Amino acid sequence: MNAGRKPPSPASWPAHPAFVNRDVFPIIADRLTQKQLFDKLGLATAPWQLLADKSEWPAVFARLGELAIVKRRVGGYDGRGQWRLRENEIDQLPADNYGECIVEQGINFSGEVSLVGARAHDGSTVFYPLTRNLHQDGILRASVAFPQANARQQEQAESMLTAIMNELNYVGVMAMECFVTAEGLLINELAPRVHNSGHWTQNGASISQFELHLRAITGLPLPPPVVNSPSVMINLIGTDLNYDWLKLPLVHLHWYDKEVRPGRKVGHLNLTDSDTDRLSATLEAIKPLLPPEYTSGLFWAQSQLS
Repeated sequence: MNAGRKPPSPASWPAHPAFVNRDVFPIIADRLTQKQLFDKLGLATAPWQLLADKSEWPAVFARLGELAIVKRRVGGYDGRGQWRLRENEIDQLPADNYGECIVEQGINFSGEVSLVGARAHDGSTVFYPLTRNLHQDGILRASVAFPQANARQQEQAESMLTAIMNELNYVGVMAMECFVTAEGLLINELAPRVHNSGHWTQNGASISQFELHLRAITGLPLPPPVVNSPSVMINLIGTDLNYDWLKLPLVHLHWYDKEVRPGRKVGHLNLTDSDTDRLSATLEAIKPLLPPEYTSGLFWAQSQLS
């Protein structure tokens, strides 16, 4: 690096060849335009509408059913800026949210999965296997991935995410969260970036999602990542660092060096092994090293491995 050379000013960033997707971010950042994109492409998603005024509630429940999921159009993550409301609960929604929210039908789903993939400048795409996810209170607690996902779900997810990335002429890594229903996958939300549910790729794939993104935007080769073994990712949320985690040989610690606060993601643990029994035993061994609120998530991960 030339120490005497000034870095480019932010105003010049859009002209940089690596500054891609500038026009894509506003579309995906707004849940209204994101949902409109799904509808335009004919992709399965929960029935929805813009929530403009309190007077619309009777029509909303008549159309969408007894449970309404309200989400702020912009911002809000890890369960923030979202409300689960029934007819007798609409007063819980602050008045200043009308016009700034969409409302979706509450979906009866059997599971949650996400697909992380990447698109190159030439339009070629590669994907990781679908990741199974557990959310609690709107926050991702654990993810489990296998070398081979459900073939029908994988095909549907890849088809949907490919259509989205092609429509947007997107370059780089994108993640798509889906609900699993009896009729197939329903798209929940998109993330135009590397994704929390893809962190297992740091230790469980030949190319991590972070490297894959850099390869895509810089025009480097983009081969399909190789995944040979099952992986588990456990989010560390509002939990102090404990080096005893590293006494377990399958555990990879990724610590973000953030101030620890309740509800804040401060790191994650990755476990990868060809033997699911060893993975499950490691999850059992780590339970005493984590606060009690992790037990249900660890049990869920064990159930996915069995």
